[in-house]
Amino acid sequence: MHLVALVSAIDHVCCRYRLAALRPWLEQAGHSLELLPLPRTWHQRWLLFRQLRGANVVLQRTLLPGWQLQQLRRQAARLLFDFDDAIFLRDSYAQKGLHHAGRLRRFISTVRVCEAVIAGNAFLADHASLYADPTRVVVVPTCVDEQRYPVRSETAGSRDGKELVWIGSSSTLQGIERIAPLLEQLGQAIPGLRLRVICDRFPRFQHLPVICRPWSEATEVAELLQADLGISWIPDDLWSRGKCGLKLLQYMAAGLPVVANPVGMHLQIVRHGETGWLVHSAEDWLCAVRRLVGDASLRARMGQAGRRQLQTEYSISCAAKTWLTLLGELLLAPVGERGHE
Repeated sequence: MHLVALVSAIDHVCCRYRLAALRPWLEQAGHSLELLPLPRTWHQRWLLFRQLRGANVVLQRTLLPGWQLQQLRRQAARLLFDFDDAIFLRDSYAQKGLHHAGRLRRFISTVRVCEAVIAGNAFLADHASLYADPTRVVVVPTCVDEQRYPVRSETAGSRDGKELVWIGSSSTLQGIERIAPLLEQLGQAIPGLRLRVICDRFPRFQHLPVICRPWSEATEVAELLQADLGISWIPDDLWSRGKCGLKLLQYMAAGLPVVANPVGMHLQIVRHGETGWLVHSAEDWLCAVRRLVGDASLRARMGQAGRRQLQTEYSISCAAKTWLTLLGELLLAPVGERGHE
């Protein structure tokens, strides 16, 4: 089957991790994948959709206006929808609050007319199943190609074991900024502690030195390998339950133990006491970080356990198997068999 994926941008993180990384596996099985940036103007979209007549289309994340969705649905032989965020909501930091009637309305319309809906986690799949046939909804976690990450050597990390790392975008950096008082406490309590931030924007703290590292796809792996343990914090809300835990997976691929709060996919990804710790209070955070920075062998054991877990549950090969099963089922189904329109 030849798939045409309409994405927000070829280099967007969702396209890179959820679609582009699958291409070798799809091609090996006899399928092909073409990635096309979704035009911004309605006229350019109208022209593109006309060219997609009879195509097998994967629409990623974008919630089209009603008339555009109808046109794409008419032209596509099969229409699939892939998403990895609670796009039917505003994000955690929106001043107007989480709920957005227009986004939800577009989301409902989209999942109803697709042959298949591919959700990044069970929370997202459950929401899609409220409005679409649950048999058309499949969970494909955001996965990481561990082959990009060399097996962690004994010389990896910092010299003193006191370097935390956080990787993400400027939008999710707001999570780190929300726990600034906690991070300041860590910096005061653990002499020499520092935070490596791999991003396009950087926070500043009074008591916790920040090592600023501009994000680059070419350097992100090497930057992660310089650190000793990865951290993540997300707000306890519906938007966060839709997040797919990519930064945790990157830490695990790099052989790093992780410390995170117990929200959303953090609960599923982190094996408490085995690959890292799920922590609630400031005291919990301090105990976990202090123990890890003081015990190199513990960091190594947890990092190795995390990498093994990634290989068995969150590697690209895992995602590819689910996709190949889905495509096989679609090929057996009559073209044009859709959800409720």
